[in-house]
Amino acid sequence: MTIHSERKLTFVRLPEIPPEEIVAHMSDARVAEHMPLLKFKWDQRAVAKFVEAKEECWRRDGLGHWAILCNDIYVGWGGFQKEGDEWDYGLVLKPEHFGLGARISRRAIEFAVADERIPFVTFLLPPSRKNLGGLARLGARFIEEIEYDGAQFLKYRLDTD
Repeated sequence: MTIHSERKLTFVRLPEIPPEEIVAHMSDARVAEHMPLLKFKWDQRAVAKFVEAKEECWRRDGLGHWAILCNDIYVGWGGFQKEGDEWDYGLVLKPEHFGLGARISRRAIEFAVADERIPFVTFLLPPSRKNLGGLARLGARFIEEIEYDGAQFLKYRLDTD
């Protein structure tokens, strides 16, 4: 596990991260274990399509996913994506940085609370995720089990207003 002494978090846009770093991150089997929609091999082309899709969200909705840095080191990506009338929050960290998830999520949720466009945030988690105490501590509540793109997810909601 990586130790983060000062733990300075920075949210930047995904194009600022070298594609090979995202390839390595998303190719880690420990990451794929909790991503049922990850059914393809990550390479430079996949990263280019991924980054372009996330940047399109920024252009369309004025909000999207960030690359997340801790002490100027890339630790993962996450943020908000509009799904219909809902803002869904997702976070995908490198395994050696899983411990930063709660802190990063609290910071992102503070962003959502301050944004009047976001009355609530949804979270879709695969049933393989067993440690869900962090969602409860944030105030999120279980809504239902849903199917999304052929995979099962647990849907939670956090009111931000």
